[in-house]
Amino acid sequence: MNFLQFKEAFFPLVCFTTNQVLAKYPDFSQMNLTHWLKQGYIVRLRRGWFSFPEFGKNPDFVRLAANKIYKPSYISLQYALAFYGMIPETVVQLTCVASLKTASFENGWGQFVYQNLKPSLFFGYAPYPIEHPSANGQYFMMATPEKALLDFLYLNPFYKTQDDFEALRLDEDFMTDSLDRDRMDAYLRKFANKTLDKRVASLLRLYD
Repeated sequence: MNFLQFKEAFFPLVCFTTNQVLAKYPDFSQMNLTHWLKQGYIVRLRRGWFSFPEFGKNPDFVRLAANKIYKPSYISLQYALAFYGMIPETVVQLTCVASLKTASFENGWGQFVYQNLKPSLFFGYAPYPIEHPSANGQYFMMATPEKALLDFLYLNPFYKTQDDFEALRLDEDFMTDSLDRDRMDAYLRKFANKTLDKRVASLLRLYD
């Protein structure tokens, strides 16, 4: 099998695994992958996961890769807060939550960081369709603004006081005009965490 044939078979997946390759082509030599990596024809995202370098130029495909290479997971925390314009900083790490153990992977597309969140708290995320001819209807999963903020507070319990919350520099216009407080309340009930309830109430008082 030459590379063009291989690319035609796996390009529609965006990201693919060694197991997927061997399932489709049992006689495939993994030495081809090693050779194509050296040639720059493919990129390794983590052990056993690969993609094509073209996709790394589009942030939406990088977000899709974040979902795929460690799952179940969805994008949240600082990256999502920056995505929605809730914090002023540019976030380089692609921060996610996963029901698996905490992990991180670094590759040519950046650093993918996953923090553990128990399965009962896996809610409050939505699909974002990728508007690109090569997406083939695929989408990445990202927390809603409210869930991204709650995930962040839940996983960073040292943010306790109003001084701490002010240090986050959350966008005042977003917090007063765009944050869905009814959705926030509904999510909080699912967390069933009285300490988190009190911290969120203290945070929101800054924007009353």
